[in-house]
Amino acid sequence: MNRTTLSLIAGATALAAVTGFAVLTAPDPTAADDGVATAAARLPVERSSLLCPTPSSSDLAETTYTSFTPVTKGAESGGSAGLRPATAGRPAEKDPEDGGKDGEEETGEDGGGEETAASAKTGKPVLEHKKEPGKPVTAETSGGEEPALLGTAEGRFAPGWTVQQTTEVAAGAGRGLQGVTCTAPDTEFWFPGASTAAGRTDYVHLTNPDGSAAVVDIEVYGKDGALKTEVGEGITVKPHSSEPVLLSTLTDEEQTDVTVHVVVRSGRVGAAVQALDDSLGGDWLAASADPAGSLVLPGIPEDATAVRLVVFTPGNVDADLKVQLASPSGLITPAGNETVHVKGGMTTAVDLGDVTRGEAGSLVLTPTDRSVPVVAAVRVLRGKGDDQESAFVPAAREVGLRATSAGNTAKGSVLAVTAPEGAAKVKVTVSAGSEGGTPATETYTIKAGTTENIEIPVPDDVEGTYALTVEPESDDTPVYASRTLTAPDDGVPAFTVQTLPDDRGMVAVPHTEEDLSVLQK
Repeated sequence: MNRTTLSLIAGATALAAVTGFAVLTAPDPTAADDGVATAAARLPVERSSLLCPTPSSSDLAETTYTSFTPVTKGAESGGSAGLRPATAGRPAEKDPEDGGKDGEEETGEDGGGEETAASAKTGKPVLEHKKEPGKPVTAETSGGEEPALLGTAEGRFAPGWTVQQTTEVAAGAGRGLQGVTCTAPDTEFWFPGASTAAGRTDYVHLTNPDGSAAVVDIEVYGKDGALKTEVGEGITVKPHSSEPVLLSTLTDEEQTDVTVHVVVRSGRVGAAVQALDDSLGGDWLAASADPAGSLVLPGIPEDATAVRLVVFTPGNVDADLKVQLASPSGLITPAGNETVHVKGGMTTAVDLGDVTRGEAGSLVLTPTDRSVPVVAAVRVLRGKGDDQESAFVPAAREVGLRATSAGNTAKGSVLAVTAPEGAAKVKVTVSAGSEGGTPATETYTIKAGTTENIEIPVPDDVEGTYALTVEPESDDTPVYASRTLTAPDDGVPAFTVQTLPDDRGMVAVPHTEEDLSVLQK
């Protein structure tokens, strides 16, 4: 055996040792006959990252962050979760006038509390979660100088970690309730439902969690196709920082409905659109589910007074979609809006009016003929006249194994669940409250093609905010869900809606085994 062969075997053996002797091998052709399962195992994740955008520029803003990790069987012991200001990677600074101590206010017993804009500049955590999973932790901030936040959870706090950012703005553009689920970093986002019209101020918030700069392109598509943008290409987002981009600065064209496409050339970012209206309030527009031939937009509030559907197809092929509403009694077709034709590369908007007519409802879009990938969202109005408030419901991903919703309140939360393709059972668990209480679980049956607004089983002893987990018990039936928060203020029906996709608590791990025979091949 020559020296080259010996070096190769030595190197490969060392690699196997580093990786715990776990070498991927081809599936055993006899495994099926022996009844041995070869499917990838699902194990709890060990680390999660979330990004929360800058909450508001209004001095009247009051923001609450709620962190929650559901109890997950098989999760690691130890670990913690926390949110830190996006301050370009600066370490926590010491305040020389405070005896060298960090300039931070005291927090609650599990790291929640109030963090001022001044202390946020030190890089100290706004919120920390160190005790047991299964109980929410909250933190509050106020004013218009609060930064975006970078979040990391490890160990037992990583599986299903969810953070809700909810902001109340008393007056001005975007007044009302603005809510967003802090998102994981990614490389591509679609936002149908944004606007460059007069009276709307829409920002695309880009947050970079990494130690190197990210380079991002923002494309805008209107009713006639791509809009010419002046500075939408090659936007640099510095490491550990956030960049709000005012949509109207990218193009001179004013259009009521546009689709925003965020593409990351290098690195990764979190992205969300903050849509502020001079007279109709405002909210966060979360990214639509990835382009697909069929989409579900779950949980349109039952008292919606106006619903506007915005659809976009990324390719050059037109799409024809059937529009249906999954109501409590089944799938129905809105009169006069049975179908929608979407031209390739163009944004199409359709006014559906008060399509829910006082009942729970979810929009279901399916191809009338051939399947063409599309993205979609609806803008929802509640109230009348000067007391109207707006929110958005984007096309949602499936609940999957489990979805988690944080920041719920005893009297202001509605859970909507829909099963458009078949009957499904879902297990809904209410966590302990942020200020005490016991969890509770109920199982519900959702009839095929229906949407049900579930009366959340909140125990009497739950105090503070609580979290929800939704777990389908029917493996072969897709389930979609959303949560609506309401907080009426001086006659304005303030509200915000967040869809509930899979919380990414579990990851598929391929089957591996020790096989040193690969070193002889």
